[in-house]
Amino acid sequence: MPVFKDEKRGTWYVMAWYRDWTGERKQKCKRGFPTKREAQDWERSFQMQTAADMDMTFEAFVELYTKDVRPRLKENTWLTKENIIQKKILPYFGKRKISEITTKDVISWQNELLACRDKRGKPYSQTYLKTVHTQLSAIFNHAVRFYELRSNPAANAGNMGTDEGTEMQFWTKEEYLKFAETMRDRPLSYHAFEMLYWCGLRLGELLALTPGDFNFEAGTVKISKSYQRIHGEDVITTPKTKKSNRTIKMPNFLCVEMKDYLGRLYGIKKKDRIFAFTKCHLHHEMDRGAKAAGVKRIRIHDLRHSHISLLIDMGFSAVAIADRVGHENIEITYRYAHLFPSKQTEMADKLNTERSI
Repeated sequence: MPVFKDEKRGTWYVMAWYRDWTGERKQKCKRGFPTKREAQDWERSFQMQTAADMDMTFEAFVELYTKDVRPRLKENTWLTKENIIQKKILPYFGKRKISEITTKDVISWQNELLACRDKRGKPYSQTYLKTVHTQLSAIFNHAVRFYELRSNPAANAGNMGTDEGTEMQFWTKEEYLKFAETMRDRPLSYHAFEMLYWCGLRLGELLALTPGDFNFEAGTVKISKSYQRIHGEDVITTPKTKKSNRTIKMPNFLCVEMKDYLGRLYGIKKKDRIFAFTKCHLHHEMDRGAKAAGVKRIRIHDLRHSHISLLIDMGFSAVAIADRVGHENIEITYRYAHLFPSKQTEMADKLNTERSI
């Protein structure tokens, strides 16, 4: 094996040959191994990766998975996946050969997660458990589809958790108006909440808004980007999905409010962020306003639910609502089905009319 001792540093290094995706033969040098055994283990794993040998360890395959998948995802999306992989998956499966992980192994892993409790004795939420399992299954699926792994043991084991862990809450229009009144003393917060409630924006979409996104003659606001805070830096990305790119017609009163507010922002430029604060700031303002208004505390994202429930109550169709709020498909909007008025009585009345004719 091409493993050598670096006499000067007292460490070991590897000189490994491989072929890249074009078929060209190349050499890779990896230094800094404390022992010869560790250098040999790395070289063996590297050769398995380049040959897509399913006898490689699970953690070695995760490196391949990362190279394949990460460039296709937004940075914040990848960071969420990576956190789950590093904390909940690799500690259990990392050193095992991916081809030898069985359905029984996955069930044992599931049972350990189901038994976990935090300091207050609470288990993981159903939504989180499902998210973690879905990530494990995605890694195995990748191995099956592109690297000829025989089967996906996570799929065979079945899912754990459900989507029911997060309760959908919302404010009625009356509750929101009470809340908004308490925000008037702080114009920045007030106008942020006005945009969230009356336009159904996602928080990242709100925080990315600039004066150039508003067309006050047409009464519209364009949603074409999203704000994230990644590694301590402000990052502007594309919106969550393709359908999230949209132009929203604002109600007249909101158009007047925002035009007046932007006119009072001295020196703001066309591409400057209007709401240049942190998500944490808005959470604190939500706490303050809900307490002062005497309304239940909901999450920031629940203002989007509140907007959708208001539109449903006003009689708009699921298709029209999905278009306004940027749902990727109509099925997402139908999750609010319990809020849509029942047509059963109307149907029965019309059937009675037909019978009597």
